[in-house]
Amino acid sequence: MDRFDAMRLFTRIVELGSFTQAAEDLQLPRATVTLAVQQLEKRLGARLLHRTTRHVSPTQDGEAYYARCQQLLADLDETEAAFASAGQQPKGKLRVDLQGTLARYFVLPRIGEFFARYPGVELELGMGDRLVDLVRERVDCVMRGGEPADSSMVGRRVAQLAQVTCASRTYLARHGVPRSVDELRGHRAVNYLSSRTGKPMPLDFVVDGAPRSVQLKGAVSVTDAFAYVACCTAGLGIIQVPRYHLEPQLADGSLVEVLADFRPPPMPVTVLYPHSRQLSPRVRVFVDWLAEVMANAR
Repeated sequence: MDRFDAMRLFTRIVELGSFTQAAEDLQLPRATVTLAVQQLEKRLGARLLHRTTRHVSPTQDGEAYYARCQQLLADLDETEAAFASAGQQPKGKLRVDLQGTLARYFVLPRIGEFFARYPGVELELGMGDRLVDLVRERVDCVMRGGEPADSSMVGRRVAQLAQVTCASRTYLARHGVPRSVDELRGHRAVNYLSSRTGKPMPLDFVVDGAPRSVQLKGAVSVTDAFAYVACCTAGLGIIQVPRYHLEPQLADGSLVEVLADFRPPPMPVTVLYPHSRQLSPRVRVFVDWLAEVMANAR
């Protein structure tokens, strides 16, 4: 095993916290992995990993070596990709994770266009709102709505989506129509739980040019966008979502926009990827294509 292969092996052990999982991930025999780490530590003259029966973690020297390995391997991959891709179509597996409603409304209806343009790419597509550890899970990029929480990733803004605050006609007939943000006192919300904190997300407004957040009580909390809208349609409370998601309900009158004079700022949509994927031809063309698909999203 050459030095770069040993570095790749070591970084996967650190990221996965397991010799066994790293061996399975890289399709290597467990014994080969153990021997390679022993040889690496002997060559460096330093202990790199704490080993227990349940978990493997880096020592202080291991953490420093891991950081250097990440940078060296990223530089190597970027250099090879830049030369290998010259004049060639990108190919190989691309692992991406897209926020579910964005994927269903904007991306999946046009996904055939991507494969027509780049037939050599094999796409592994996940959909949801969960937090994804891109490095540990080896995901190449994610597309998410809202302000990015992970500043360690490279981010590309691909859309700004108008948001609306809505309730059903039955809810408004029962609780009244709020005319100002202050009149929300006593109203109820369908609460959406943040995938990052597990807590209900507040309703956001702009009042006299300044942002203002309001947290309402509610009888139901959800973690899924479809359930969010369904509970609102059932009259369980007020919600706030990008307008594209509610166009049919707004058109047929089953949902009604409220507090239109205090709409929240547009929701940013961002594609995130690790620095190590910055020059990958597969990632580059997919991110460019996503930006093209989302260019007219409002």
